[in-house]
Amino acid sequence: MITVPVSLGDRSYDVLVQDGLLARAADYLQPLSRGRPMAIVTDENLRPHLATLQAALATAGVRSEAIVLSPGEASKSWATLADLVDRLLELGVERRDHVIALGGGVIGDLVGFACAILKRGCRFVQVPTTLLAQVDSSVGGKTAINTRAGKNLVGAFHQPSLVLIDPSVLDTLPPREVRAGYAEVVKYGLIDDFAFFEWCEANGAALLAGDPAARAHAISHAVAAKARIVAADEHETNGTRALLNLGHTFGHALEAETGFSQKLIHGEGVAAGCALAFAYSADRGLCSGQDAERVAAHFRSVGLPDCLAAAGIGATGARLVDHMLHDKKMDAGTLPFLLARGIGRTFLDRSVDLADVARFLDAQPRAAS
Repeated sequence: MITVPVSLGDRSYDVLVQDGLLARAADYLQPLSRGRPMAIVTDENLRPHLATLQAALATAGVRSEAIVLSPGEASKSWATLADLVDRLLELGVERRDHVIALGGGVIGDLVGFACAILKRGCRFVQVPTTLLAQVDSSVGGKTAINTRAGKNLVGAFHQPSLVLIDPSVLDTLPPREVRAGYAEVVKYGLIDDFAFFEWCEANGAALLAGDPAARAHAISHAVAAKARIVAADEHETNGTRALLNLGHTFGHALEAETGFSQKLIHGEGVAAGCALAFAYSADRGLCSGQDAERVAAHFRSVGLPDCLAAAGIGATGARLVDHMLHDKKMDAGTLPFLLARGIGRTFLDRSVDLADVARFLDAQPRAAS
């Protein structure tokens, strides 16, 4: 068992990482049940994992009630949020109860937000089932839904009480989903850990092929990196936590252009966004072209998009910048960008001219429109 603490004073919690943990989850959930039934929220694709979890709870004498939602980004909506809150209230969930979020980033974000507002805040446990959720969205307490104006624009900071990560559940994921999650793994090396980026170059293929040791190392290392950053800036007020958004400003614009659809899933947008952030940094003379190409080459080598063309984007720079104007990080009309002075040397730049970003994007190879 690998235990990674997230140190946030009276909101501190542990992230536990171990193969086979889902079948033993009751060891950690039963003490949180208070002798009451536990609500589990998941999606239709995860019924086998739901059965494993419910069987484990039943063996430990814990009753559970499942709420099964439709899979996909469309469930991060006002309508699904309202329905989920109503269903949790119908189950009689109390403020000190723990709701279990069993799923990927969509389920974790949606359930976390529902628990943040249910009876002015009840508790929840993250049991992430995708690589992306395991290394990123399940840790740190960011919860949200999407709106017509953009992605994750309505939400709350609401920390879980516990995160249980079973890397072996990744064996059931389509390869595309695992690759998409891997983009968030690489991100931690690009932010401030050049040695970890080198580890990714050497071991990324093994991780994606399902090597247990590589998988466990990558997940625990990424979670520890995120825990350190979150502890330093829980509510993204001093700029430290903003580093976790590397690739997301470009990436969310690409996702918005594709309608947040299966044409470009989140991790693929992050990969292309990270590559574009380094390319733009090189364009501005902040980092070397060799570093930018090295980042792009690694994403290409594992089958992730590294540019507009590879992401299937044919839109103009002006159109993509227009998507960025809805970014939740906008501050007094200025959009901070995560740029880089080199691999592992990311920084927050508040002086970026969006017209210059549009110029840069128009110069990039793009898909035929």
